[in-house]
Amino acid sequence: MDTIAARLASLGLKLPATPAPQGSYIPAVRTGNLVFVSGQLPIRDGVLLFKGKVGADLDIAQAQEASTICFLNALAALGTAGVTPEQVKRVVRLGGFVQGVDGFSDQPKVVNGASDLAKKIFGEAGVHARAAVGVHSLPLNAAVEIDAVFEVTD
Repeated sequence: MDTIAARLASLGLKLPATPAPQGSYIPAVRTGNLVFVSGQLPIRDGVLLFKGKVGADLDIAQAQEASTICFLNALAALGTAGVTPEQVKRVVRLGGFVQGVDGFSDQPKVVNGASDLAKKIFGEAGVHARAAVGVHSLPLNAAVEIDAVFEVTD
């Protein structure tokens, strides 16, 4: 049986523990058949792995890796809304926020890390609407933050 866990394993990945919220919010909210996942940082095992500004402190490839970690954290956050990744019918939208140096304009390339992983995991159901936005700063000095909307089944 082809499961999300099996697809992740074939990519050398596994679903992490959901990172703790960094403020007064919850990781995910389900309403009807949609789950809205709060912004996820590139945190693994409680450690922020990618800090600083893209174009100074890290390059595009590192920032793409950060965005993949953010997407994996978004998948993990589904569990806080009582949903498993197996219930994902479609990745509806990703929002990508990239902390870059002044004049940095490759936010779409950075967020492609998350978008490409969504497609690898979910196939055509992983193709989504998206925003890739440059910002001056992010919480904890994270380089990237990704939020998501998923359509799910019962």
